[in-house]
Amino acid sequence: MATRALPADRAAAEAAADGVGALDGIVGFHIRLAHGAVYRHFTETFVDLGLTQKQVSLLWVVGDEPGVAQIELGQRLRMDRATTMTIVNRLEQRGYVQRRRSNSDGRKQALYLTAEGQAALAEAKSCIASHEAWLQARFTSDEVKKLVELLTRIHE
Repeated sequence: MATRALPADRAAAEAAADGVGALDGIVGFHIRLAHGAVYRHFTETFVDLGLTQKQVSLLWVVGDEPGVAQIELGQRLRMDRATTMTIVNRLEQRGYVQRRRSNSDGRKQALYLTAEGQAALAEAKSCIASHEAWLQARFTSDEVKKLVELLTRIHE
């Protein structure tokens, strides 16, 4: 069944009825709303763990690549040096990561998970699985693949 485009005045009236008017046609507006919904659910899922999205991402990469350089980690996660250092400092204070001088370049800090960090990461991965199930339940598997592809175009 083919969908028919609404006359412009009817489409505008329906958008206005939603309370957002012309914003309804703005892609960035919908991305912001979607981000807000995903962020709220993430926060609710992680409330007991006490970790932010950036902290979890950092733990995950360090867990996958013990000894990764702090500066390289920030670049991969698209965070500036100050943000990366602040997050590493917080995780180090919590006993989740430790810095060591890099074996290959003494000027760099290599990062490693502690036993506490490995436990926190395991719990975080469980929370992420729950969060992802909630999110992906809204789409078919083909739509999830396409959504990731489309979003990647924006952030790459």
